[in-house]
Amino acid sequence: MTMNTANKWAAGIADTYALGLLAEAVGLGLPVAALPFWSTALDRHPATRRSLDVLRATGVRVVYGEGGWTPHEPGTGERRVDAYPWERVLDAVESAG
Repeated sequence: MTMNTANKWAAGIADTYALGLLAEAVGLGLPVAALPFWSTALDRHPATRRSLDVLRATGVRVVYGEGGWTPHEPGTGERRVDAYPWERVLDAVESAG
């Protein structure tokens, strides 16, 4: 999930099909997990922290930080894509269900 997606999702903005599904899943109480992917520069923005707090408060398991995924330095994301730990978000959904 990108920072833009996290902020929209946390605000309840469902302007794409994917965001609509995520918002509805939260409303239905389905197990939902998110695995962020953004830079350290975006991570320092106050809206990012607020959005993660809101998502966690609604029951979304945010796989982020120690033991999850950590932000990358600006301009290095392409080099980290192959190491993106999809299995961690799948594990988070399984443990929530």
